[in-house]
Amino acid sequence: MGVDACRGVISVVERGKYIKAAVNSGKIMQSITEHKGCRASAKTGRASCGSQAGRGDLPVEIWERVKNHPCYSEDAHHHYARMHVAVAPACNIQCNYCNRKYDCANESRPGGVVSEKLTPEQAVRKVIAVATTIPQMTVLGIAGPGDALANPAKTFKTLALVTEAAPDIKLCLSTNGLALPDYVDTIVRAKVDHVTITINMVDPEIGAKIYPWIFFNHKRYTGIEAARILTNRQLQGLEMLSERGILCKINSVMIPNINDDHLVEVNKAVTSRGAFLHNIMPLISVPEHGTAFGLNGQRGPTAQELKTLQDACEGKINMMRHCRQCRADAVGLLGEDRSAEFTNDQVMKMDVHYDLEMRKAYQKRVENERVSKVAAGQKELAGVSGEMSAITVLVAVATKGSGLINEHFGHAKEFQLYELSTSGAKFVGLRRVEGYCQAGYGEEDRLSVIMRDIRDCHAVFVAKIGGCPKSGLIKAGIEPVDQFAYEYIEKSTIAWFRAYVGKVKRGEIQHVQRGVPPRWPGDRISAA
Repeated sequence: MGVDACRGVISVVERGKYIKAAVNSGKIMQSITEHKGCRASAKTGRASCGSQAGRGDLPVEIWERVKNHPCYSEDAHHHYARMHVAVAPACNIQCNYCNRKYDCANESRPGGVVSEKLTPEQAVRKVIAVATTIPQMTVLGIAGPGDALANPAKTFKTLALVTEAAPDIKLCLSTNGLALPDYVDTIVRAKVDHVTITINMVDPEIGAKIYPWIFFNHKRYTGIEAARILTNRQLQGLEMLSERGILCKINSVMIPNINDDHLVEVNKAVTSRGAFLHNIMPLISVPEHGTAFGLNGQRGPTAQELKTLQDACEGKINMMRHCRQCRADAVGLLGEDRSAEFTNDQVMKMDVHYDLEMRKAYQKRVENERVSKVAAGQKELAGVSGEMSAITVLVAVATKGSGLINEHFGHAKEFQLYELSTSGAKFVGLRRVEGYCQAGYGEEDRLSVIMRDIRDCHAVFVAKIGGCPKSGLIKAGIEPVDQFAYEYIEKSTIAWFRAYVGKVKRGEIQHVQRGVPPRWPGDRISAA
């Protein structure tokens, strides 16, 4: 498509918004949003999309596609793993938050790393090795280190080989969307069921501040013209995928003072075009990564700023809040990195054999565990469902997965945040922290930073905690809770909340909302 033709498409988007695609994608989304599992609550305005603790009223077809996908289901990410294979090194755009010497610091955290690049044949052997060792690995994604669709031959050959060798694994790919409209039919034929598109703007003037150039139809474009072509192609591709019934997740990087306010408009645009999930991620910007934003001092958002924006966007589309901005060769549960166990040299030495029945049996046990967890939470929730209280509190949880409070305070690298009310426990985000314990000793400087990072929480739930950090938290007004060690998160937090509300009603304590300003002087940037 030439520039003139592209401009013609833009005018069609602006006038008719791809009427046919919009109608068909509307039917697809209607089949989801008509069910309470994916519609906004009249009370809170928050959508579920079945991404919390269970199916809800989500259509069976949709639930089967997301129930064991750790990115598309918040509950699933406690139990199921994913892996990425780095078969796509080339990219067709330049972002100001990316340094081409390394993996993208925002789409492939952490920054300053280079994934081990693989051929399609090496990739499929690695997939089999991981799937055998980690039977709860259910999803394969191609997310770089460049762009999956800027490397179509390698990407689709890898997907074809994996489909033949491991037919039960879900296939995903991530793209910036520039080449997406040209490959929708190929994506469908490859049986890719989930696609992530990074969309940071729908206004070319804002886009020009994020993207220095794009390479499209054998020509480099810059400035507003480049951003206009890119946003049009992204929205066109999204509508085409939605029309085909493919579930689309939209990634957006929140860049303060550039697109932060504008992302509300992006949210509306992608929702109207059939997106299933919106993931707003914090900009990771430090000088050592050598990115344009890092070198010019562009800051990332604070955890509170990120949550405020996510809350503002949550409505008819569900917001993903458990993203870890995984690297292009990530392996394991979200939040853990087992890629070092599966380097190409190590995989070549393994005796790999794909055991589908073993995987099915293991995943059946996982599903039984999930049912037990949900039942325990619902039973506890029944005790507060009749309470008349407008109190909501935020709590932090130290967990290693499986939906359990099973991490020591000092070993936690992140805390999962839950908003508690008489409606239950709702996962609302993450706070990454530097571990308090180092070589068996507590770091007091780190404790003060951790307390600052979770200062809007009323309590922190842990499997164990030492006397010094416990005392520090209490002085800071944050209750350390360790009596629910190795119990289910939802059940335990609801039980604690029920007791908290009771104390307030009896006058034993006074409820104080622990809100914080969007940014405090001297705060370090937290990639929540």
